[in-house]
Amino acid sequence: MQISLENVSFAYLPETPVLRDISLVIKPGERVALLGRNGCGKTTLARHLNGLLQPSAGHVRIGDWDTRTKPVAVMAHRVGLLFQNPDDQLFKQNLWDEVVFGARNLGYPRERVDELVGQALSELMLDDLRDTNPYDLGYSQRKLVALASVIAMDTPILVLDEPTAGLDGAETDLFVAMLEKLSGAGKTIITISHDMDFVAEQAALDNQVVIV
Repeated sequence: MQISLENVSFAYLPETPVLRDISLVIKPGERVALLGRNGCGKTTLARHLNGLLQPSAGHVRIGDWDTRTKPVAVMAHRVGLLFQNPDDQLFKQNLWDEVVFGARNLGYPRERVDELVGQALSELMLDDLRDTNPYDLGYSQRKLVALASVIAMDTPILVLDEPTAGLDGAETDLFVAMLEKLSGAGKTIITISHDMDFVAEQAALDNQVVIV
């Protein structure tokens, strides 16, 4: 599913533009890294991709959908977004309910929901924690829970904001293995990161880096 940005501009305040006349195309199945210094607009751009933010000018299209015409709940069928801080994303009392929430709200059959959630938990080594309150876990495990909740939605596009920040080596390896599997399944993956070792490794695979 192609992502197209056409002359996109955005400002939180009229006198302080954040995005200025950005145009780009991301083809189905590509892996793209968004790079840049803190405050340059990477997260702002990412939040345009699922309609959380609307451009002040220009258009954002996900496939044949213009984000101006679709509510965020509908955009969630096409774009899954991992927030940089998992505590901005987690809100349920146990891990299973957290991870199942997105997939269930997309209207998948129960059997598919259970399969997607079980697979995400298993591959991120969270299966034994399904009855645990996410806030009883450490930061890095909460981050993996948030990632599992996004992956379980099985969207064709994933936008991941600083996914490796706070993860140790073993957890990063779990994430990279999951990323390889998702890419192999044809998912479009957009990653915001300051982890340049990770970015260099991933970019070398697809030669896709967008600098903001």
